[in-house]
Amino acid sequence: MKIVLEILRFQPESAGGARVQRFETEAGPDDRLLDVLVDIQRRIDPTLAFRKSCGHGVCGSDAMLINGRERLACKTLVKDVAADGGPAVTVAPLRNLETVRDLIVAEEPFFERYRAAKPYLIAPDAGPEGRERPQTPEERGAFDDATNCILCAACYSACPVVREVNPRFIGPAAIVQASRFLEDSRDRGLGDRLAALDHPDGVWPCENRFECTRVCPRGIKVTKLINLTKRDISRFKGAKPEGR
Repeated sequence: MKIVLEILRFQPESAGGARVQRFETEAGPDDRLLDVLVDIQRRIDPTLAFRKSCGHGVCGSDAMLINGRERLACKTLVKDVAADGGPAVTVAPLRNLETVRDLIVAEEPFFERYRAAKPYLIAPDAGPEGRERPQTPEERGAFDDATNCILCAACYSACPVVREVNPRFIGPAAIVQASRFLEDSRDRGLGDRLAALDHPDGVWPCENRFECTRVCPRGIKVTKLINLTKRDISRFKGAKPEGR
């Protein structure tokens, strides 16, 4: 089938800023959009820049805007976004992060927020009598959803709070990473994470718009985990959530 991609290009050495470039190519309905981009890069324009790695929806490196929505190119089939001879498929870099080149964004601000959440187990050096810290299936299940995060930054790109309200907001992904440990029965690190989470730029700017949850390629209930983190902080401080 014949499809058209309209890709937002940005090359810092070129005058004129960002521009949309149109590519016409052939693709099968079950081809992945990542395959189409690779084909364009190999056959038509080797200067087209984008990130990719595993190609199986695990690494999160090929997150981008496809038809205006955050998606992984490796998990997006042509038939889901294009029709034979139909409207062009629009492709653009993630939002809320500076574009470095074409579909590549600068991810350091995203990972700075991730590191601020202290995404690791904070617990005593050893379990009871130096043994392992056993967990029940229910205790393990409490943080299972958050472990699915692949740090693709789709939720951060979709977040209207970062874009419209507070660009310093720590963002959904960082809070998901914090929640993964806050809901872990072995962790004792909430006090250590308060500086980043219980802050005007921490969890509280979230307005429950659910855009992060809608675009998550792993189906994580991101907004729910943000609200659980708000609850945990309020309980830790002896305050009610509605009192914030």
